[in-house]
Amino acid sequence: MIHYPVFGICGYSGSGKTTLIEELVRRLSAQGLRIGVVKHDAHGLDIDRKGKDTDRFFQAGADVMIRGPAEAFLRTHRCDDTPLEQALRAFAPQVDLILVEGHKTTPLAHKLWLCGAEGDQPPPEVTNIRRVLKRQDDRAQLAMEFIGTELPLLWLATPVYAGVLIGGRSTRMGRPKHLIGKHGETWLHKTVAAVRPRVDKVVILGGGEIPSDLRSLPILPDVEDAEGPLRGMLAAMRWAPLTSWLFVPCDTPGLDTAALRWLLSHRKPGVWAVLPRQTEAGVVEPLPGWYDFRSQPLLENCRGPSGLAAYKQAATPEIPGEFAAAWTNVNTPSEFDACARLGGGRP
Repeated sequence: MIHYPVFGICGYSGSGKTTLIEELVRRLSAQGLRIGVVKHDAHGLDIDRKGKDTDRFFQAGADVMIRGPAEAFLRTHRCDDTPLEQALRAFAPQVDLILVEGHKTTPLAHKLWLCGAEGDQPPPEVTNIRRVLKRQDDRAQLAMEFIGTELPLLWLATPVYAGVLIGGRSTRMGRPKHLIGKHGETWLHKTVAAVRPRVDKVVILGGGEIPSDLRSLPILPDVEDAEGPLRGMLAAMRWAPLTSWLFVPCDTPGLDTAALRWLLSHRKPGVWAVLPRQTEAGVVEPLPGWYDFRSQPLLENCRGPSGLAAYKQAATPEIPGEFAAAWTNVNTPSEFDACARLGGGRP
C-alpha cells in the first residue's frame, strides 16, 4: 500500500497535461514543498545529445551521473521492466509529493482527468479518477484545491512507529536507566505505556536486558556505523524505511501521552522532522522527536539528530511550559532524587 502522496495527471495526447503539471509545480514549490514528477514516454527518452561525452559513456554501457553547481542528473540503463510502484518507492523519500504524467491505467489512488478539445471523458479502463477537468475550467486552481485537501490526509496516513531508545551506557547512574523502577514497573514499561496510544507499533532500540513481558515487542540492535542515539534511530529507519518515527529515550520522567500528542500535532506536508526547543534557552531537543522517513537521508549525513535543525524541512516549535518536563533528562542520581521530590512521574 502506498503511504506517500502521489497524484496522477491523465488525459489523451494534447489535453494539456504538461502545461498543468508545470503550473502545479510552480505553485506548490512556492509553498515550500519539494515536488517530484514522473513522466511516461512510450517512444523512448531523448535526454542527452548524441556525441557528448556523457552520451558516449552511456552508450558504452555505463550508468552516468552528471553534477553541476545547482543540479544533478542520473541516467541509468533499465535492467528489467521495473513496475512504477517500485520506482515511486525509491523516489518518495526525496520529495513531499509526486505528480505522475500519463500512466492512466496504472492503479494510482488519486487521478485527475484532463478533457481534450472535444471534451472526451476517461475510458472505462481508467480507474480512480477523482476529478474531471474540462478545457474551460480553471484547471490549475481546481487541481490545487484538490491537492490541498488530499495532501494533508495522505501525509498523515503514513504509519507512525515509536522507537524507544535504551542504548545509552548509563555510567553516571550506575545501572541501565531503562531498568530503573520498583515493583516490577521499570522506566521502560512507563515509556512504552506513554507512547502506545499515539503510534501504530512500538519498537525497542538497542542492546540490554528486556523485561520478560516486553520481549514480544520488536527489538532492534544498534547499527555500527553511527554514534549516540543515531545508532538506534538509523537501525529503525533502515528496518522500516517508509514509516515515520517517534523516537523517545527512557530517561525523561515527565514524558506523557499529552506531550506526545502535542509533538505529533506538528506533522504536516513539507515538515520532515519535529525537534522541539526549550522556551528559555532556545536549545533544540531532538528526543523525544518525530522523524518522517524523508529525513533518513539527512540523518545518514548528520553527526547527531539535532543537526536536522539546520534544514528548512525541520520544525522547531517552542515547548509549552506544561510539557517542559517531557524533555528533561535524568542522567545522575542527584537528578533522579530531585525528580522524585518534585513528583516527576517515575519511580
